[in-house]
Amino acid sequence: MVRILGIDPGSRFTGYGLIDCDRGHARYVASGCLQPGGENLPDKLGSIFRELGDLITRYQPQEFAIENVFMHRNADSALKLGQARGAAICAAVMSELPVAEYAPREIKQSVVGKGAADKRQVQHMVRVLLKLSDIPQSDAADALAVALCHSYQQSALRRVSSASGLRGGRLR
Repeated sequence: MVRILGIDPGSRFTGYGLIDCDRGHARYVASGCLQPGGENLPDKLGSIFRELGDLITRYQPQEFAIENVFMHRNADSALKLGQARGAAICAAVMSELPVAEYAPREIKQSVVGKGAADKRQVQHMVRVLLKLSDIPQSDAADALAVALCHSYQQSALRRVSSASGLRGGRLR
């Protein structure tokens, strides 16, 4: 069994989602939103780093997946998002977790089936796929979707690498 921590980064809200995966089956562990404290951006980034470090210590994930930056209309927002991602990635690296990064469209495609899905569709599918009784908050649902996407990618890679008859990418 592998525990995956998925992150939906943000300087105002950072969503997190933890799932356990075993032979292609995902089970919900925990999720929520961090609200970074502090008066300025450096304080908020420090808060993200510390709080994710605490989550990693508490839940002991083996893998870490995070959403890539996408270009907002506002360059300042994109820069802040990138810095929040950096703080989250540093927390994972300091805990010696492997880091995987996924584009927003790739995450939505893997969970909903279309890369242009809206937030409600992601929330609905996360609830269905993880058999949750309630719809998770938007940032937490996005983080769980990141973890699910990573689980699907890793499962596909394992199937390909264990396919008999393949050697060095060629049929024997």
